[in-house]
Amino acid sequence: MLELEDLHAYYGESHVLQGVSLSVGRGEIVTILGRNGMGKTTLIRSVIGFMPLRRGRVTFKGEDITHAPPFRAVGRGLGLVPQGRRVFPSLTVLENLDVARGGQARSAGGWTLERVLELFPRLRERGANRANKLSGGEQQMLAIGRALMTNPELLLMDEPTEGLAPLLVREVGRVVGELKREGLSILLVEQNLPLALSVADRVHILSRGQIVHSGAPAELADNHEVQSRYLGL
Repeated sequence: MLELEDLHAYYGESHVLQGVSLSVGRGEIVTILGRNGMGKTTLIRSVIGFMPLRRGRVTFKGEDITHAPPFRAVGRGLGLVPQGRRVFPSLTVLENLDVARGGQARSAGGWTLERVLELFPRLRERGANRANKLSGGEQQMLAIGRALMTNPELLLMDEPTEGLAPLLVREVGRVVGELKREGLSILLVEQNLPLALSVADRVHILSRGQIVHSGAPAELADNHEVQSRYLGL
């Protein structure tokens, strides 16, 4: 579904991504772990097209989208849940969802407003409220729902549990698990290790712009040396 080959990205002269390669299969959840400032968000921004690459290739469903603008990537079936939620504060919940509507669903099982509201009953209750009046957890639900309204085949999720209370972290975990059962492919950037390990099929750790560990979730759960060295746990 998604192939990243030897990605190199810079902020000015700072070499942020230093040869990152990974793949996400159809219906698979791949999680990127790592401390702050190690290049995780830059990786997501590079995939969706917000961050230009100096070198490397991004292939989505067999098509090279390395230099495609973000709207092209979304049109091909990439969805984004950005770090910090970035909902439209002056629009209502329903307006935020409607503005992201992806036109015709790609299949009979495509995401519709009703399906999103079934997944997030709280958004139905708060439908007429402006986004800036929502709690942090409600805004995160809205950010995920808005991404689903574009009918993605692969979802990029950047720190979806950041700043959330434990109860809401579990709710995000429930939603990610439900999306996995729906067959959605997900590239998940996350710092909450228990959540990451509970939903992922494969995990990678990013440190100083390079992947320093790859493997199965159970393997990382038992590897306390790697957790200590790269995650500070």
